[in-house]
Parts: sequence; structure tokens; C-alpha cells
Amino acid sequence: MDRIVIADDHPLFRAALATALARAAPGAAIEETDSLAGARAALAAGAVDLLLLDLKLSDSEGFAGLASIRADFPTAPVAIVSASEDAGTIRRALAFGAAGFIPKSATLSAMIEALEAILAGDIWAPTVSGEAPAGSMEARIANLTPSQLKILIGLQQGRLNKQIAFDLGVTEATIKAHLTGVFRKLGVQNRTQAVIAAQALTTDL
Repeated sequence: MDRIVIADDHPLFRAALATALARAAPGAAIEETDSLAGARAALAAGAVDLLLLDLKLSDSEGFAGLASIRADFPTAPVAIVSASEDAGTIRRALAFGAAGFIPKSATLSAMIEALEAILAGDIWAPTVSGEAPAGSMEARIANLTPSQLKILIGLQQGRLNKQIAFDLGVTEATIKAHLTGVFRKLGVQNRTQAVIAAQALTTDL
């Protein structure tokens, strides 16, 4: 039986998604939460076949939540649901590893179609013109390993190397070694430039 988690802070929209899921995945176990913390707790509790994640939650800003979940739970499929439906937002969601993008303005039939496709393993999103440039910061961040992404998020949060090392259960030397790879992949020279680059996770929503 599929286990599906809906993370959205609007009860009415959670209800709409649950209605669509009842049609797209009959019999699925559906869990609801209104926060990123709740979504992470659900993922930590056991395998999830799909997480439906709003981009704007009380404890998450922009793509940072998606990025952190992709880093900590890389095998869990995550589809974005959002009222921000411009082409740039959709492209960035997919670049950061989303399994799909469902606009909040979608009709019930479109939601069902999207959910059926995503649960079948396809990537579903509204058609947008063009793709994110290969050398864009979004593409560079998406190219980071899960460990490197966790470190970048730590930098963005203003944490020191020793704090990040404690969070990840590794040594400071390991963090410093990973930072070299982070800087290289992002095309930056230092910590400050990396923090500025990480703003791509949260801006322009």
C-alpha cells in the first residue's frame, strides 16, 4: 500500500490533494502535516512513496526545504505543490530534484493526472519553454552530492564548521575537505561567495 505525505499549511488545499489522491491512488495511506518538520518526521518514520511539499511553509523558505529533504532522504520522491507557477519556479523545482510540480490552480482532473504520472515514476510538470541554463547556479547546486548539499545549507544558516560537523556526525577536517568540493562545483572561491550562491534556494518566489 502506498504511503503518501501531504505537507501544506492550508487545510483546504490538503483536503483537495487528499481527494485527488483518493482517485489517483485508491487505498493509499495518506498523512497530512502543515510543516517541514512534520514532513521530515514522517520520512524518518518509514518509507514514503511520495511527499507532496508546498514551497512556502511556516518553517521553510523557498527551495531550502526541498533541498534539505533531497539531501537527507535522497530516495524519497518529492513533488512540489505551489501557488508560484511561473516557468522559472517550475524549472528550479525540477533542477533541485523534484519528481514533479503541481500548480495549486490545477483542476481536480489535472491533479489526478499529475499524481498518477508521478506515482508511476514519471516526472510531471506544466509545459514550460526552455530549460535552466546548464551553467546556472540552480544547476550547480543540483550537482552537489547529498553531503555537500547539507554543508551548503549549513553555511546558509550561518553555522560554523564545527557545528556542521556535529550535525553530520563527522570531523571538522571532513567538513573542510567537503567545502573544497562545494566551492569548486559552485564556481566560488570562499565561504561568503558560497552563502551568496545558496540564495538561489530561497529567492524569487
